[in-house]
Amino acid sequence: MGMTTPQVVVHRDKELMAQATAARLITKIVDAQAARGSASVVLTGGRNGNGLLAALAVAPARDAVDWSRIDLWWGDERYVPADDPERNHVQAREALLDSVPVDPARVHVMPASDGPYGADVDAAAAAYAAELERASGPEDHGPVPTFDVLMLGVGPDTHVASLFPEHPAARETERTVVGVHGAPKPPPTRVSLTLPAIRAAREVWLLAAGEDKAGAVAVALGGAGGVQAPAAEAYGRSRTLWLLDRAAAAKLPSGLYSPTS
Repeated sequence: MGMTTPQVVVHRDKELMAQATAARLITKIVDAQAARGSASVVLTGGRNGNGLLAALAVAPARDAVDWSRIDLWWGDERYVPADDPERNHVQAREALLDSVPVDPARVHVMPASDGPYGADVDAAAAAYAAELERASGPEDHGPVPTFDVLMLGVGPDTHVASLFPEHPAARETERTVVGVHGAPKPPPTRVSLTLPAIRAAREVWLLAAGEDKAGAVAVALGGAGGVQAPAAEAYGRSRTLWLLDRAAAAKLPSGLYSPTS
C-alpha cells in the first residue's frame, strides 16, 4: 500500500470547518451505508474532534444517517476512569452520541482505568486490538476493519491520536493498538491506535484549526519524517484529507491548496 498524496482543504474559520466537515462526514456515512449496509468511523477527541461532533448534532442532514448501522471506534483514549470528563468517549457522548440512536453494541469504547484491566494499560490496549480483529472480515486484509473514515486531530507538536514525536508508540510497526506511557501531555497514560491501524482506513481526515497548529501543519505537510512528526505518516488507502482553517494553514505555501469558504 503506497501513501496517498494529501489533499488540503482550507476553510475561513473553525466554525465553518466544523460545519463543512460534518456535512462531508454525513455524506460519507450515507454512501457507505448504501454501498455496504453499514459504515465504520473512527472518532477523535480534542477541540476539533468535539467541534465536529457538535456540528454534526445540529446538522440538518444528520437524520439521513441510519445511526443503528454504524460502528464507532476511537483513535485514542485517556486511561482514566470511565466517567472522567477528560475521556474522549465522555466528551463524544455529550457532543453527539447521547442525542442520536446509536446501537450501544457498535460503540466501541476503549477500556478505562477502572475497568477489567485495572492499571494494566498494555492489557487494555491488547483487548481493544482483539476487538478490532474480531470486527474485521476476510475483505479487510488485516487485523482491523477497513474504516470508511478515520479522523485525527493534529496537535501543536504534530502528534496524532496518542502518537507523540520521538515516542515508542509512533515507531510501532506491528501492533494495531498500544498502551502509551509517559505521554508528554497529561494524562500521561493512554491507549492509542498505531500507524498500521490508521493506514487501514479508506480515508484519513486530519483536522487542525487555530494559529497554534500552523507550525505543526507546515512541518507535517513539508516532508518531515514520522518519528519527528507522526501526523506526516497518517494516511488513508484511498484518500488523505487535511481539513484546516485559515489560521492553521497560515504557514503553508499558497500553491498547496485552493481556498474554499
